[in-house]
Amino acid sequence: QVHLVESGGGSVQAGGSLRLSCAASGNTNSIDVFGWYRQAPGGQRDLVARITRHGIRYYADSMNGRFIISRENADNTAVYLHMNSLEPEDTAVYYCDAQIDTRHYWGQGTQVTVSS
Repeated sequence: QVHLVESGGGSVQAGGSLRLSCAASGNTNSIDVFGWYRQAPGGQRDLVARITRHGIRYYADSMNGRFIISRENADNTAVYLHMNSLEPEDTAVYYCDAQIDTRHYWGQGTQVTVSS
């Protein structure tokens, strides 16, 4: 079992930056992949970025190099999403995800609102 708590969301103007944090507890040493997803109003939950236990990163094409995912340490107790050059289209609830084998654990989400 893994428990995830996101923080760092808020309101920002276009062009601004935010750093989202995800604190993990429980069976963190078994986490294979951390991911950040987002869901806009009326939309589906889409992958933003993920990082494996070996540090391999993947980003959705729409991020265009604006976002960076990182981990706190090898204990898998925290993962971050650094978001730069934010656009109104980035407005969404952002969710942290931890994957162990094929099982996914989710946080409660944190709201990011970008105004033009």
